[in-house]
Amino acid sequence: MAVIRKSDDKMTAPLDSDLLRTFIAVADHGNFTRAGETVGRTQSAVSMQIRKLEDLLGEHLFDRGSRGVSMTRHGLRLIDNARRIVALLDDTAVTIRQPALDGAIRIGISEEYMGSALPKALGAFVTVHPGVEVSVLQGVSVSNLAALEAGEIDIAVVFEPGGPTTSEVLTVDPTVWVTSDQHRVHERFPVPIATYTYLKGGWCDALALKVLERRGIQSRIAYSSLTSNGLSAAVSSGLAIAPMTRSNIPAGCRELTAADGYDIIDFSNVVLKTRLGRRNGRIVEAMSNAIRDAFRTPIAP
Repeated sequence: MAVIRKSDDKMTAPLDSDLLRTFIAVADHGNFTRAGETVGRTQSAVSMQIRKLEDLLGEHLFDRGSRGVSMTRHGLRLIDNARRIVALLDDTAVTIRQPALDGAIRIGISEEYMGSALPKALGAFVTVHPGVEVSVLQGVSVSNLAALEAGEIDIAVVFEPGGPTTSEVLTVDPTVWVTSDQHRVHERFPVPIATYTYLKGGWCDALALKVLERRGIQSRIAYSSLTSNGLSAAVSSGLAIAPMTRSNIPAGCRELTAADGYDIIDFSNVVLKTRLGRRNGRIVEAMSNAIRDAFRTPIAP
């Protein structure tokens, strides 16, 4: 049961999930009778449940009319949360009823997402499935894909070029120029930039530097790094601006936008790749679902 508080912060009665299920049914059908058929109750029982829910919330959720009912603004505010609560309860029940998972799984994750909600999702998975041994490999997309192909890992979360793809896309993450709020490095001339050492002559030159050239921004390479953490350090310390995924912008830093004279560099698809096997297929699918859930919520830097 969920618990609600009124504006005076006094605890009210628990908000029964059955009331939310009935509320969702009425919202979907716009009619108490058809809603009753969905939840297995009579029209009068549905009406009583909606009245009880409205009494608990202290607000009218539906406007009644001769042709049925429609949600009020308070009903519209409630419906998304009601669906999430009911879905979470259903997912939890399914998880508990399933046989316990036992075995091991190996996951490759790009460095950009090691500080995001994703590791928390992996930790939550271990809590639900303590019998599963989870191993995480941090690496760039190329190495993670090679490891997946070689059978060294079971799941990889990697970057692909933006646009149409046959892969399962978890999210689209733009690459942008990032500067420190405190140091305002982007206002220097020529502007100092940080780049990847191992990509010299490759992606950074082909895309990121061309964005600067197109805008007529003169630059110099002031910092080279093998990792995105190195780029984060360069930006945060005020040594340079750097091309970074939007989800990986460090605290105290911000994206340089068109208002600053900069453009988005490109868009990347963050995709989920799996290697299913008879040995741990159920574990791979369960972990894949946990990763999908993590990406449904916007990833904070």
